[in-house]
Amino acid sequence: MADLSANFLGIKSPNPYWLASAPPTDKQYNVLRAFEAGWGGVVWKTLGSQIKNVSSRYSSVDYNGNRMMGFNNIELISDRPLDINLREIAECVRLFPDRAMVVSLMADNSREKWHELIAQVEDTGAHGLELNFGCPHGMTERGMGAAVGQDPEIARMVVEWVMEKATIPVITKLTPNVHSVVPSGRAVVEGGTNGLSLINTIQSITGIDLDTLVPNPNVAGKSVFGGYCGPAVKPIALKMLTTLSQDPVTSRVPVSGIGGISTWKDAAEFMLLGATTVQVCTAVMKHGFRIIEDLCEGLSNWMDEKGFRTLDEFIGKSVHKLTHWEDLDINYHIVAQIDQTKCIHCGLCYIACEDTSHQSIDLLYGNPYNTYSIREEDCVGCNLCKLVCPVDTCITMVEQRRGDEYVNWMEFQRRGLPLNDH
Repeated sequence: MADLSANFLGIKSPNPYWLASAPPTDKQYNVLRAFEAGWGGVVWKTLGSQIKNVSSRYSSVDYNGNRMMGFNNIELISDRPLDINLREIAECVRLFPDRAMVVSLMADNSREKWHELIAQVEDTGAHGLELNFGCPHGMTERGMGAAVGQDPEIARMVVEWVMEKATIPVITKLTPNVHSVVPSGRAVVEGGTNGLSLINTIQSITGIDLDTLVPNPNVAGKSVFGGYCGPAVKPIALKMLTTLSQDPVTSRVPVSGIGGISTWKDAAEFMLLGATTVQVCTAVMKHGFRIIEDLCEGLSNWMDEKGFRTLDEFIGKSVHKLTHWEDLDINYHIVAQIDQTKCIHCGLCYIACEDTSHQSIDLLYGNPYNTYSIREEDCVGCNLCKLVCPVDTCITMVEQRRGDEYVNWMEFQRRGLPLNDH
């Protein structure tokens, strides 16, 4: 059986699944229930100067009948007194010493404030600190959150302050609200951070109520840009994670992956692209703490199937498979094949190909149903028919390697010349 235990900068946990800094990690009640359910660790909701949150504070994007494809919040850091948070963190560490306890922090741009907050948190017995350089709303206007993460030099300066005081591992959480996460990532690594985490939420508007004309969420007739997360941001998170894994500076430190992780497959993908642990939030807010059972079981079964005994054996194994476009194999060619025994004759593949792709599917009218077939000489292997097909494995892509002949064939096609001229 696969070993799911994780070691992130010496912070050990029985599995790589941590709850991200958010409402599910806001208090002892939640965290103890999460640990009892089986979560490997938590990142406690961001501590700093006490604030007051607004009502309402959440909104979402639903798609095709599925709730919360994307989730938006305008909630700030913890609105509970600091002394209560600190006392509850210490109690959770005492009761579950084998689980990762990382505390998210945010202070104003003052060395003294950071030092004071770090000392208070370390007194709880917490295992690590996560610096919140990503909050995209509210705290930004106060010179914190993404206002720090978007400026590499300020981010470096704050990390240097933190490293003067911290005696436990420091993880810096990067904002995705930048052109590239690499400059800030490099700056904080050079500033001394022990690890990185990403992504934080993406600044967004999820929609407008067409009756009130107020963007969501509605706070007394007004709204603001919120932080977008959930399954919709996963592709962006994977891309940004990969840029860190490929960079010679940021790849020197471990990364905790965040952004739309809902299933064990999502977790495996993040780890294949370099994440050492993964953090989950939106999926828990939708389904509850018990999803940890499926997350662990699914990952363990997949590892057994692939022959991976530990997490380290597959972390980062897919990073080298991402290259530059000009380095792709121009001679590699695939074509679609339709399994007629699985086809339900819906015609979606034909419509997609005929209207928006390369017109390489033939329609044969019939009774009681129409049939569809691929014209291989016209198929460019774009995958669109496979993607729109509602039946799994009905359409597959099969390699047809043509070498130089394929390149010349494509050139004749482009120039509109008959193939027998080749």
